[in-house]
Amino acid sequence: MYFRFPTSYEQDLQLFDSPARRARYLVAAITFATAPWWASEYLLSQLNLVLIYSIVGLGLMLLTGYTGLVSIGHAAFLAVGAYTEALAAAHGWTFPLSLAAASVLAALAGLVVGLPALRLRGIYLAIATMAFGFVAEEIAARAESLTGGNAGRSVAALEIFGWPIDSERRFFVVAAVLAAVLTLAIRNLLHAPSGRALIAIRDSEISAQSMGISLARYKTLAFTISAAITGIAGALYAHKLRFLSPDQFTLLQSIEILMMVVIGGLGSLQGAFLGAAFFIALPQVLGEVKDWLPSAIGQAPGLQPTLFGLAMIAVVLYEPLGIYGRWSKLRIWVENFPMVRAGTFRRQRSYQRSQRLQ
Repeated sequence: MYFRFPTSYEQDLQLFDSPARRARYLVAAITFATAPWWASEYLLSQLNLVLIYSIVGLGLMLLTGYTGLVSIGHAAFLAVGAYTEALAAAHGWTFPLSLAAASVLAALAGLVVGLPALRLRGIYLAIATMAFGFVAEEIAARAESLTGGNAGRSVAALEIFGWPIDSERRFFVVAAVLAAVLTLAIRNLLHAPSGRALIAIRDSEISAQSMGISLARYKTLAFTISAAITGIAGALYAHKLRFLSPDQFTLLQSIEILMMVVIGGLGSLQGAFLGAAFFIALPQVLGEVKDWLPSAIGQAPGLQPTLFGLAMIAVVLYEPLGIYGRWSKLRIWVENFPMVRAGTFRRQRSYQRSQRLQ
């Protein structure tokens, strides 16, 4: 199934490949740009969390959605960025400098994980990243002089060149600008030769290697850039919550981040934002409707993880492309109605590698 129909290479390289897409992004940009004036303080607080987790999703999307490398330890990179920002802010560093430090140290952590994982694939790579997550969590708990250990560590209020970011509205501006810049940067990277090499590795490592693509180089690059982006999200995360403890960066957090991008839609930058919105909105919706549910269901412990897991199962079984995939199908159906063919959205059979050779 195809979602885009480019007729030239120039069109494929354009940031917005159609007037309709340009109009949709313009409406979204205007909505976000005007949000500080029409949204309530509570709604802006939730939008700030959506933007932070969207940045985390962008980092993991580059690694998993576009390079095909599964990570179950991304909360560790989030922790590196958050604790680096907390320490830098406590020592009086300006936010741009501390943000750069958080990104660089997270990138170095990604490099440390990426190099040994070059020979690993599939479940073994996932286990390796999960082990790194356990190690990072244990270090955060033991290094009490830096992280505060299990007692936690407070984070100073965010300031940018003496300008205090003391409200959700001001924080929203900072988070929205960073999210927009990172989205454009990743989109341009994916259109560059390096980004196309990452996509080629995802589709077939053997084919990519036969075309002269260095698997070691680009896999390491994917881990490094993904971790750097997650470190930036960690810096925002620290200032948003104003308190850090090791139990915020557990294996469950890593799994939720991975599920978030899968539900949003693997292989699409929009999926990172949709998955983050779903992840943040689900508890709010449950809080509104649980009083209307039978007490055996509404008051049951673990209701939110259960619904999150059911959503994951539904995506895997019925919509592997996630929320963005469903939206794309609906958009194509509307744009081509009434000329939509019956088999346009039919799922193709996937074959095991051994079956492809028969």
